[in-house]
Amino acid sequence: MERADLPAGRDASRMQLWAEFLALYIVAPVAVAIVLPAQAMFPVLFAVTACGIALLHLTEGFAWHDLSRNRRAIDWPAVAAFSGLTLAVSLAVMLATRPEALLFLPRHQPLLTLMILLLYPVLSALPQELVFRPLFFRRYGALLPGPKRAIVLNAALFSLAHLMYWSWIVAAMTFAGGLVFAWAYEARRSFAMAVLMHSIAGAILFTLGLGIYFYSGNVVRPF
Repeated sequence: MERADLPAGRDASRMQLWAEFLALYIVAPVAVAIVLPAQAMFPVLFAVTACGIALLHLTEGFAWHDLSRNRRAIDWPAVAAFSGLTLAVSLAVMLATRPEALLFLPRHQPLLTLMILLLYPVLSALPQELVFRPLFFRRYGALLPGPKRAIVLNAALFSLAHLMYWSWIVAAMTFAGGLVFAWAYEARRSFAMAVLMHSIAGAILFTLGLGIYFYSGNVVRPF
């Protein structure tokens, strides 16, 4: 998973890479948050995600089997520590902000909870990780700053992608999660570890009730 030192697209100039980068990671999330109605958010995001995955497939030097490297080298103590910290922080946030919604889904809609636990890793965590980790670091590696700053930038843009919810809780949690997921992919060289940690975080958040902050029906723009 070496970062690219030259523009990664076969026919893409550096300017084209910048245009793609800005469109995917800044223009699209800001437009979704400010311009589109709530019901149109997810179709547009799915389309942007599909474009990102297509660009990843076209990236010179990228091969899908690269993503399976180091899947057996997952840092399980780090995964366990991350899971425990996520559980503790999520529980504290729920008790401080919406105690009445704690464990709402498991208590009232157990089948929906089970569906989320089963489908979230494949339908949400995996495509997000493809766009924000391999695509970000492999296709646009030549545009990025040093390794540590690139990870922080990645986390900031991952948080920006959730701007549509207009919630400081969502912004803070996705930034923190983005740091960990980017570290797992770029520093530990494990895409599987990044997807696993992302999936665990989603399972904890939705089970405890933090899904109320990640629900487009609750979006109220501050203007």
